[in-house]
Amino acid sequence: MWKNESSLFPGQGGHAYLKEGLWWAGLLSMGAGEAANFAAYAFAPATLVTPLGALSVLVSAVLSSYFLTERLNLHGKLGCLLSILGSTTMVIHAPQEEEIDSLEDMAKKLVDPGFVVFATAVIIIALVFIFVLGPRHGQTNILVYITICSVIGALSVSCVKGLGITIKEAIAGKPVLRNPLAWLLLLSLIACVSTQINYLNKALDIFNTSLVTPIYYVFFTTSVLSCSAILFKEWGHMGTDDIIGTLSGFVTIIVGIFLLHAFKDVSISLATLAVSIRKDERNGTLLNGMAAHNHSNYELLHNDGTEDFDDRESGLPFDSVSRRNATMTVS
Repeated sequence: MWKNESSLFPGQGGHAYLKEGLWWAGLLSMGAGEAANFAAYAFAPATLVTPLGALSVLVSAVLSSYFLTERLNLHGKLGCLLSILGSTTMVIHAPQEEEIDSLEDMAKKLVDPGFVVFATAVIIIALVFIFVLGPRHGQTNILVYITICSVIGALSVSCVKGLGITIKEAIAGKPVLRNPLAWLLLLSLIACVSTQINYLNKALDIFNTSLVTPIYYVFFTTSVLSCSAILFKEWGHMGTDDIIGTLSGFVTIIVGIFLLHAFKDVSISLATLAVSIRKDERNGTLLNGMAAHNHSNYELLHNDGTEDFDDRESGLPFDSVSRRNATMTVS
């Protein structure tokens, strides 16, 4: 009975979680957050919006320490600080994307040869991982399902950008519902998001969350940054200092997310760190004292041996040397 039930979980290819009310509550909460994220993509460059998603990881870590009694150790606090610093750096050096005012402009972007090649490569990679590598290595290799979610996520962000333009045009009173591109973007977004949810659930069910979250963040953000650079030409309007600042902020966020999750089970705080430092100092002092004592003994033995050797070399009988009276007699 338990075996049959366990086979319904995402890791075994099932969808038993769809019957759980708590899962739906979490999904609706995430939907509300993604709605706000959707609006952000409509008015800001994807290169800026996507990396700032690390703040959601930070907030969830802080809230879980209060409401779920999870301990936020020293590594986690440093990770939160680095994530904030990296996000601030990226905001300061945020790129300016090309203005896209209508679906016609979006359609021209989507048929650009560079994006067509990128999208084709993404679809091929996703299909290979889904139908070839997934069944063989999905249960043992954490990168299989995460790669599927990440590469598909790059296309979903592009669809979100297009739908954002559609909503703005609809608010302006334009007949966007008659445009086939609007429906194509909507259907593509549904397909991409469904695929992401499915395989992300599988990854979280099989592997440790502390590993899945940082790896998925790095892979997904890298895919989105690549897609945005190709589709919206965001990096073409950036100076060298802004490019370095953006990359530095991104790397800083990655390090912060890694510290936040990779060492979450390590019990360390400022108090325990101070105790460890004092203990190391005491051990170091003790070792230095022992080393100095051994060195002095070695010098004493060396000096005695040298004196004995000199006595032998001078031809004096060793037994006739009286060191106690500080005199030497020769028989």
